[in-house]
Amino acid sequence: MLASFGRVYPFGDATWYGNPSLAGLRAGEAVASMSPTPTGKGYWVFTNQGRVFTFGDARYYGDTLGLRLNGPILGSISTPTGLGYYMVASDGGVFTFGDATFHGSTGSMRLNQPVRGLVPTADNQGYFLVAADGGIFTFGTAVFHGSVPGILTPGSRLNRPIIGAVRYGDGYLLVASDGGIFDFSSLPFLGSLGGHPPARPITRVAALP
Repeated sequence: MLASFGRVYPFGDATWYGNPSLAGLRAGEAVASMSPTPTGKGYWVFTNQGRVFTFGDARYYGDTLGLRLNGPILGSISTPTGLGYYMVASDGGVFTFGDATFHGSTGSMRLNQPVRGLVPTADNQGYFLVAADGGIFTFGTAVFHGSVPGILTPGSRLNRPIIGAVRYGDGYLLVASDGGIFDFSSLPFLGSLGGHPPARPITRVAALP
Protein backbone atom coordinates (compact mmCIF):
# COMPACT_ATOMS: atom_id res chain seq x y z
CA MET A 1 0.00 0.00 0.00
CA LEU A 2 1.16 3.53 -0.77
CA ALA A 3 0.41 6.66 1.25
CA SER A 4 0.22 10.12 -0.35
CA PHE A 5 3.34 11.27 1.52
CA GLY A 6 5.38 8.41 0.06
CA ARG A 7 5.33 5.71 2.73
CA VAL A 8 5.15 2.13 1.40
CA TYR A 9 3.44 -0.50 3.57
CA PRO A 10 4.09 -4.16 2.65
CA PHE A 11 1.74 -7.02 3.57
CA GLY A 12 1.93 -10.80 3.15
CA ASP A 13 5.00 -11.82 1.14
CA ALA A 14 5.49 -8.29 -0.24
CA THR A 15 8.95 -6.94 0.65
CA TRP A 16 9.73 -3.36 1.63
CA TYR A 17 12.55 -1.91 -0.47
CA GLY A 18 12.32 1.73 0.62
CA ASN A 19 10.07 4.73 0.17
CA PRO A 20 10.40 8.40 -0.90
CA SER A 21 9.80 10.03 2.48
CA LEU A 22 8.73 13.63 2.99
CA ALA A 23 12.40 14.59 2.98
CA GLY A 24 12.65 13.37 -0.62
CA LEU A 25 9.59 15.23 -1.93
CA ARG A 26 9.50 18.84 -3.12
CA ALA A 27 7.06 21.58 -2.12
CA GLY A 28 3.63 20.77 -3.57
CA GLU A 29 4.77 17.31 -4.66
CA ALA A 30 2.88 14.16 -3.68
CA VAL A 31 3.20 10.56 -4.75
CA ALA A 32 0.60 9.58 -7.35
CA SER A 33 1.02 5.85 -7.95
CA MET A 34 3.20 2.78 -7.57
CA SER A 35 3.92 -0.15 -9.90
CA PRO A 36 5.67 -3.42 -8.97
CA THR A 37 8.32 -4.99 -11.17
CA PRO A 38 7.46 -8.32 -12.87
CA THR A 39 9.70 -10.20 -10.42
CA GLY A 40 7.99 -8.68 -7.38
CA LYS A 41 11.42 -7.71 -6.09
CA GLY A 42 11.07 -3.98 -6.56
CA TYR A 43 8.74 -1.13 -7.47
CA TRP A 44 8.52 2.31 -8.98
CA VAL A 45 6.92 5.24 -7.16
CA PHE A 46 5.71 8.15 -9.33
CA THR A 47 4.80 11.68 -8.24
CA ASN A 48 2.33 14.27 -9.49
CA GLN A 49 5.28 16.27 -10.85
CA GLY A 50 6.45 13.34 -12.96
CA ARG A 51 9.40 12.27 -10.85
CA VAL A 52 10.27 8.58 -10.53
CA PHE A 53 11.74 6.80 -7.50
CA THR A 54 13.12 3.28 -8.01
CA PHE A 55 13.47 0.58 -5.37
CA GLY A 56 14.72 -3.00 -5.44
CA ASP A 57 15.25 -4.21 -9.02
CA ALA A 58 13.18 -1.40 -10.58
CA ARG A 59 15.23 0.49 -13.20
CA TYR A 60 15.05 4.20 -13.94
CA TYR A 61 14.09 5.03 -17.56
CA GLY A 62 13.43 8.78 -17.31
CA ASP A 63 10.89 11.28 -16.02
CA THR A 64 9.02 14.46 -17.04
CA LEU A 65 10.96 17.01 -14.98
CA GLY A 66 12.33 18.69 -18.11
CA LEU A 67 8.85 19.06 -19.62
CA ARG A 68 6.14 21.64 -19.05
CA LEU A 69 3.01 19.79 -17.95
CA ASN A 70 -0.48 21.12 -18.72
CA GLY A 71 -1.84 19.08 -15.83
CA PRO A 72 -0.43 17.02 -12.95
CA ILE A 73 0.58 13.40 -13.40
CA LEU A 74 -2.34 11.38 -12.06
CA GLY A 75 -1.37 7.84 -12.90
CA SER A 76 1.60 5.77 -13.97
CA ILE A 77 2.03 2.11 -14.78
CA SER A 78 4.84 -0.15 -15.93
CA THR A 79 4.75 -1.98 -19.24
CA PRO A 80 3.94 -5.73 -19.20
CA THR A 81 7.66 -6.49 -19.64
CA GLY A 82 8.75 -4.24 -16.77
CA LEU A 83 11.26 -2.59 -19.09
CA GLY A 84 9.50 0.76 -19.21
CA TYR A 85 6.53 2.73 -17.95
CA TYR A 86 3.83 5.18 -18.93
CA MET A 87 2.77 8.37 -17.19
CA VAL A 88 -0.57 10.06 -17.84
CA ALA A 89 -1.53 13.63 -16.89
CA SER A 90 -4.98 14.99 -16.06
CA ASP A 91 -5.36 16.44 -19.58
CA GLY A 92 -4.69 13.01 -21.09
CA GLY A 93 -1.11 13.74 -22.05
CA VAL A 94 0.83 10.45 -22.27
CA PHE A 95 4.56 10.18 -21.57
CA THR A 96 6.47 7.01 -22.41
CA PHE A 97 9.79 5.69 -21.15
CA GLY A 98 11.84 2.56 -21.79
CA ASP A 99 9.96 0.10 -24.02
CA ALA A 100 6.66 1.96 -23.57
CA THR A 101 5.56 3.19 -27.01
CA PHE A 102 3.61 6.37 -27.65
CA HIS A 103 0.44 5.77 -29.71
CA GLY A 104 -1.37 9.05 -29.13
CA SER A 105 -3.06 11.01 -26.35
CA THR A 106 -5.94 13.35 -25.58
CA GLY A 107 -3.59 16.21 -24.67
CA SER A 108 -4.82 18.31 -27.61
CA MET A 109 -8.52 17.46 -27.11
CA ARG A 110 -11.13 19.30 -25.08
CA LEU A 111 -12.34 16.79 -22.50
CA ASN A 112 -15.62 16.78 -20.58
CA GLN A 113 -13.80 15.37 -17.53
CA PRO A 114 -10.12 14.87 -16.65
CA VAL A 115 -8.36 11.61 -17.43
CA ARG A 116 -7.99 9.37 -14.39
CA GLY A 117 -5.83 6.50 -15.61
CA LEU A 118 -4.06 4.55 -18.35
CA VAL A 119 -4.12 0.80 -18.94
CA PRO A 120 -1.66 -0.76 -21.43
CA THR A 121 -2.71 -3.68 -23.63
CA ALA A 122 -1.27 -7.13 -22.92
CA ASP A 123 0.80 -7.01 -26.13
CA ASN A 124 2.35 -3.66 -25.10
CA GLN A 125 1.28 -2.18 -28.45
CA GLY A 126 -1.47 0.13 -27.23
CA TYR A 127 -3.39 1.49 -24.28
CA PHE A 128 -6.67 3.07 -23.31
CA LEU A 129 -7.34 6.15 -21.21
CA VAL A 130 -10.30 6.46 -18.86
CA ALA A 131 -11.85 9.80 -17.89
CA ALA A 132 -13.71 10.69 -14.68
CA ASP A 133 -17.08 10.42 -16.46
CA GLY A 134 -16.26 6.91 -17.69
CA GLY A 135 -15.32 7.97 -21.19
CA ILE A 136 -12.84 5.63 -22.90
CA PHE A 137 -10.17 6.61 -25.43
CA THR A 138 -8.27 3.85 -27.27
CA PHE A 139 -4.85 3.98 -28.90
CA GLY A 140 -2.74 1.45 -30.79
CA THR A 141 -4.09 -2.10 -30.47
CA ALA A 142 -6.50 -1.19 -27.65
CA VAL A 143 -10.08 -2.21 -28.57
CA PHE A 144 -13.11 -0.18 -27.52
CA HIS A 145 -15.69 -2.31 -25.66
CA GLY A 146 -17.95 0.45 -24.39
CA SER A 147 -18.03 3.35 -21.97
CA VAL A 148 -20.16 4.61 -19.09
CA PRO A 149 -21.70 7.54 -21.05
CA GLY A 150 -22.81 4.99 -23.65
CA ILE A 151 -24.89 2.98 -21.13
CA LEU A 152 -26.40 5.80 -19.08
CA THR A 153 -29.95 6.82 -19.85
CA PRO A 154 -30.48 10.40 -21.06
CA GLY A 155 -30.33 12.86 -18.19
CA SER A 156 -28.74 10.40 -15.74
CA ARG A 157 -25.26 10.67 -14.31
CA LEU A 158 -22.77 8.75 -12.19
CA ASN A 159 -23.21 8.83 -8.43
CA ARG A 160 -19.44 9.26 -8.08
CA PRO A 161 -16.63 9.81 -10.61
CA ILE A 162 -14.62 7.02 -12.18
CA ILE A 163 -11.18 6.82 -10.56
CA GLY A 164 -9.48 3.92 -12.32
CA ALA A 165 -9.56 0.99 -14.71
CA VAL A 166 -7.91 -2.40 -15.19
CA ARG A 167 -7.69 -5.02 -17.95
CA TYR A 168 -10.33 -7.73 -17.51
CA GLY A 169 -10.63 -10.64 -19.91
CA ASP A 170 -10.98 -9.29 -23.43
CA GLY A 171 -12.00 -5.86 -22.12
CA TYR A 172 -11.76 -3.79 -18.97
CA LEU A 173 -13.33 -2.87 -15.65
CA LEU A 174 -13.96 0.69 -14.51
CA VAL A 175 -14.35 1.61 -10.84
CA ALA A 176 -15.98 4.67 -9.28
CA SER A 177 -14.99 6.22 -5.96
CA ASP A 178 -18.13 4.74 -4.31
CA GLY A 179 -17.03 1.23 -5.33
CA GLY A 180 -19.34 0.97 -8.32
CA ILE A 181 -17.94 -1.39 -10.97
CA PHE A 182 -18.64 -1.23 -14.71
CA ASP A 183 -17.76 -4.37 -16.66
CA PHE A 184 -16.98 -3.96 -20.36
CA SER A 185 -15.83 -7.47 -21.24
CA SER A 186 -17.19 -10.93 -22.03
CA LEU A 187 -16.49 -12.10 -18.46
CA PRO A 188 -19.35 -12.14 -15.93
CA PHE A 189 -20.00 -9.21 -13.61
CA LEU A 190 -19.09 -10.32 -10.08
CA GLY A 191 -20.53 -7.48 -8.03
CA SER A 192 -19.56 -4.09 -6.63
CA LEU A 193 -19.88 -1.80 -3.63
CA GLY A 194 -22.05 0.72 -5.48
CA GLY A 195 -25.17 -0.18 -3.50
CA HIS A 196 -23.33 -0.03 -0.18
CA PRO A 197 -20.49 2.48 -0.58
CA PRO A 198 -17.79 2.50 2.10
CA ALA A 199 -17.26 5.46 4.41
CA ARG A 200 -14.01 6.33 2.68
CA PRO A 201 -13.67 6.57 -1.12
CA ILE A 202 -12.30 3.73 -3.22
CA THR A 203 -9.10 4.73 -5.05
CA ARG A 204 -8.08 1.69 -7.17
CA VAL A 205 -9.34 -1.58 -8.61
CA ALA A 206 -7.46 -4.83 -9.34
CA ALA A 207 -8.53 -8.02 -11.11
CA LEU A 208 -7.16 -11.55 -10.93
CA PRO A 209 -5.50 -12.69 -14.18
